[in-house]
Amino acid sequence: MFASCYTEHAYVFNFLGLFSKRTGSSPMPLCFRKALIADERYEAAAVFDVDNNGVLDIVSGAWWYEGPDFKKRHPVAPVAAYDEYYDDFSCIPMDINGNGYLDFVTGGWWGNTLRWRENPGKTGEQWQEHVIAEVGNVETTRAWDMDGDGMLEVIPNTPGGPVRIFKLVTDAQGKGTGKFKEYVVYDEPQGHGLGAGDIAGKGRMDIVLNRGWLEAPEKPLEQPWQFHQDFQLPESAGVPILVVDVNGNGLNDIIVGAGHNYGLYWVEQRRGSAGNREWISHCIDPDNSQYHDMAWVDIDGDGKCELVTGKRYRAHCGNDPGANDPYGIYYFKWNGEHFVKQVIEYGPLRQSKGLGIQFALADLTGNGLPDIVAPGKDGLCVFYNEG
Repeated sequence: MFASCYTEHAYVFNFLGLFSKRTGSSPMPLCFRKALIADERYEAAAVFDVDNNGVLDIVSGAWWYEGPDFKKRHPVAPVAAYDEYYDDFSCIPMDINGNGYLDFVTGGWWGNTLRWRENPGKTGEQWQEHVIAEVGNVETTRAWDMDGDGMLEVIPNTPGGPVRIFKLVTDAQGKGTGKFKEYVVYDEPQGHGLGAGDIAGKGRMDIVLNRGWLEAPEKPLEQPWQFHQDFQLPESAGVPILVVDVNGNGLNDIIVGAGHNYGLYWVEQRRGSAGNREWISHCIDPDNSQYHDMAWVDIDGDGKCELVTGKRYRAHCGNDPGANDPYGIYYFKWNGEHFVKQVIEYGPLRQSKGLGIQFALADLTGNGLPDIVAPGKDGLCVFYNEG
C-alpha cells in the first residue's frame, strides 16, 4: 500500500480544552520561540502540575522542572541507561493512588515492564516505582478512554506481544487504589505501531495496529474484539497512529508515520458501492524519516486541528534510513485537498532539534495557543507558540 512513498497527546487530546480559539485566520506560518530547558537525553515528557500549586510543570525522565520558567529542577528517580537510550519511553499523568497528586505511567524496551512512578507530594522524596505488569519490550505507551467512563486506560505498544488494556482500579469514591486490572483484547502479536479511535462509526474506541484494526464491542472490557485486516501500514508505524476525519466526510481516517523509515501518510476511509470499507493511501511527506510521534491539535487557534509531528532524533542510534538527514519539527495544515507543511524547526544533524518518542502540548504562557515540549536524545526544549 505504501511502496510508492518509501525511498503514529493519544491522551494529548485531553489538553485540547486548555487551548482557546481565536477568531479570524491565523498568520502563516506561526512564530515559535525556542528555549533549551535541559541538556538531557530522555525521550518522553509530559506537562502537569506536580506540586499542586496551580502552575504547570514539565516531567521528563529522572527530573521534573518547576513552572512557569522551568529553570529549577527536582529529582524524580534514577532511570536505567542502555547505550544512547534511557528505559523510559512514556510519561502518562494519572492520580493512580488517589491522594490528589498526579503520578505517571511509563515503560521501556529493556525493563520489559509497565510501571508507574508515585508522586511523593511536597516531601521532596524520590518517586517510588511500582510494577504494573511484566509485558515484554515496550516501544512506548499511550492512554485513551476505552470504555467511555471518563477515565483513561493504558495500552502499551509491545511488538510481538498481545494487545492489553490496563484499567485503573478505583474505590467507591472513584479514587485510584494504586492497582490496575489487565484485559487482553487480542492474543496475536501486535507489531510496531498503535492507535485508537472510532473506525467503525459506532461511537466506540477501536484499536489500530500496523496491519489492521480491532473493532470494539459494546462492552469493550467484557466482550471479544473483532480483527479486520483491511490495510497494511508501515512496518515501523509510529505511536500514536491517529484516527481523525481528515477530509470532513464523516468517516474517520488514519494518519501514520514510518517511525524507522521514510514517509508520513494519511489513509482515507471510503465506502464502496456495496457499503464496504475502502482505504486509500495518500502521502503527506515522502522526504523525511522517523516520524514516530504525532498529535492532532489546533496549533494556530483557528478552530481547526493541525497535524504536529517531527523527526525522532537518532531513533535507532543512527541506524535508520535517513538518520543523518536534517532534523525538524513541523505542523501540517489541511487545506481541503491536501496537507500543507509549515516548519517550526529545521536544520542539520546536531544543530537542529528533533523529537523523542513522546512530546507534549500545553499552553504554558496563557496566550491560548499550545506550546510544544520536545524531549529527545538531543535535549529537552520548549517551543513557545507566539502566534
